[in-house]
Amino acid sequence: MLLNCYFCMMSFLKTTITTLFNFFLCFLAMVLLFSCDSFLKKEEDKEPVARVGDSYLYKEDIRLILKEKIAKNDSASFVTNYINNWASKQLLLSKAKINLPEEKSAEFELLVNNYRTDLYTRAYKEALVSQVQDTAISESDLEAFYNNEKENFRLREKIVKIRFIELPKSFLNKGEVITRLKRFNVDDVAYLDSIGVQFKKLNFNDSIWVKASRVVEEIYPLKAANQDKYLKKSQFFEIQDSLGVYLAKVNDVLNVNDIAPLTFIKPSIEQVLLNRRRLNYIRKLETEIIDEAIKEKEFEVYGHE
Repeated sequence: MLLNCYFCMMSFLKTTITTLFNFFLCFLAMVLLFSCDSFLKKEEDKEPVARVGDSYLYKEDIRLILKEKIAKNDSASFVTNYINNWASKQLLLSKAKINLPEEKSAEFELLVNNYRTDLYTRAYKEALVSQVQDTAISESDLEAFYNNEKENFRLREKIVKIRFIELPKSFLNKGEVITRLKRFNVDDVAYLDSIGVQFKKLNFNDSIWVKASRVVEEIYPLKAANQDKYLKKSQFFEIQDSLGVYLAKVNDVLNVNDIAPLTFIKPSIEQVLLNRRRLNYIRKLETEIIDEAIKEKEFEVYGHE
């Protein structure tokens, strides 16, 4: 009796397991079917506009490169030209693969693969650098670098510290403005600021070094040929043209081949130090990647002649 019950139980379990297994297979088949259907549907949804051999150009590819600035009247000719260019490249590529020597094709494939690798690795390294790099450069680091490399910071162009005003030719109280621009104490600055709306141009920030060429752009009667006459240390000058009257006081001048002041080249030094820091980090990263790969036995070098 017990034996019969045992066989009945085993038969029931076998039937149940078989049923569940068959159900699972049906479920898996349905999932795959729907997945394939979805995949095929996605492929079918992509509407081709041109074909060259086994390569297709789809509408969505063109839609990506169409710009809003292209007028509707021009879009048709743009699309036609784009399709023709695409087809031309595909046909030439196909012919090149067939007709170029095997060695040349292999060389090109190597170049393409190297370029692809460089793009990915460069983007990855830059992403890592941007996450961890400290962009703050201390004043002590700036000064140390400047003092060590000072001889390499010779000026290629005259720079000046200057304050200036452009007045309309009809301005009535020019003498008062000249007196205050020359003296330039706290009261004078306040006065000139208070009537600044009457000036056509003004620059009172005479503590900053600027290129002489930049001053020439702002004070129109100044030219490269005559700037040495006016842009002299501690000189005040008045110059005019048909547009207005220019009043300027030059506080300081440094000439070509003089050593550039730190304040003038500070942005350039900061960029140099940041680039050095970036390169050092990348070298360290590359070394750590190699060491880790060797440790994990992901990288091996075999004996070679």
